[in-house]
Amino acid sequence: MTSPPAFDGACRLDDLGVIRARGVDAATFLQGQLTNDVVGLDDSRARLAAFCSSKGRMQASFIVWRNGAEEFALACSRDLLAPTLKRLAMFVLRAKCKLDDASGDIMLWGLAGHAAAAPGGADRWQREQSTDSTGSTIRLPDSEGRSRALHIGIGDPAPPAAGSLSLADWRWLDVSSGIVTIVAATVDRFVPQMVNFEHVGGVDFQKGCYPGQEVVARSQYRGTLKRRAFLFDVDARDAAAGDDVYAEGQPAEPVGTVANAAPSPSGGGSRALVELRLAALDAPLRLRAGDGPPLVKRPMPYDLPLPADADA
Repeated sequence: MTSPPAFDGACRLDDLGVIRARGVDAATFLQGQLTNDVVGLDDSRARLAAFCSSKGRMQASFIVWRNGAEEFALACSRDLLAPTLKRLAMFVLRAKCKLDDASGDIMLWGLAGHAAAAPGGADRWQREQSTDSTGSTIRLPDSEGRSRALHIGIGDPAPPAAGSLSLADWRWLDVSSGIVTIVAATVDRFVPQMVNFEHVGGVDFQKGCYPGQEVVARSQYRGTLKRRAFLFDVDARDAAAGDDVYAEGQPAEPVGTVANAAPSPSGGGSRALVELRLAALDAPLRLRAGDGPPLVKRPMPYDLPLPADADA
C-alpha cells in the first residue's frame, strides 16, 4: 500500500468539537481532572491530555490551549463531546468554573504541507496567534513527512488561505502520526500508556492527582504494562475504531483493538493504529476474525521502547 507523495492544504475538521472552561478556578479545576499540566500552560503552547475514569481508563483525549487568564479550550472527538461535558460538569461542584460546548464559536481546521509550515520552523505544540487576532495555529507533530497544524478560527468559519485538503487525507495523516484520538467506540478501553500517550506528551507524572492517577502511575513505575499501540496497514477499506484484532487462527480471544483507522488515499485498504498485546506483536494478525484481512506492521513515527519481556 502506498501513500500519495504530497498532502497540502486545509480542511474543516467537523469531526472535532470544543469544550470551553472559563472562570477564576478553570485552571485548577482542569488540573485536577486531566493527565497533563494545565496550570503551567501559557498562551504560546498547547498540550495533549486525557480525561480518565477512576480506573485509569480514558474517557476522552484532548488538545488543550489557554484563551487568556481564566479560559481554556479542549478539542476532542465530536461524537463524545456531550457525554464528556456532562461527566466533567459532575466534578465542578463549588469550583468557579463554567463548562460549555464552544463548537459553534470555535472553528477547527487541519493544515498540512506548505499551509502548515511556520517561518523558521516551529516546535510541535507551539501556538501562534494570527496577525489579525481572529484565531491561532497550533503546530502538530509531522506525519508522512508533511508538516501539520491545527488552525483555530474564532467566529469566522472561512478556511485559512490555503489549498483544499480532503478530510479523508487529513484522517490518514492523523492516524499515521501515531497519536490516538479517543472516540465514542473506544471510551473506557485504554489506560493512557496502552496507546503510548506518555510517549507523545499526553501524561505529566509530576503533576498532582486526577481521576485514575494511581492506576496510571502504577502502570508506569511497576513495569506491568503488557499492551502498546502500533501502526498497521490492512487490506480492508472499512477498518474502524473499536474493531477487534486477532492472532491468525485463534478466534477465541482478541489480542488487540483498533484505536483509529482511515482508508488509504491511494485506494486499496486502510491504515490502523492498533492497541495490541505485546506478546502478539510478532504473530500474524487479522482484522475482526482469526481468518479476517491480514495486518502488515508499519514503522512508528516516534521511538517506542519496549520491555525486555515483551514476548512473555
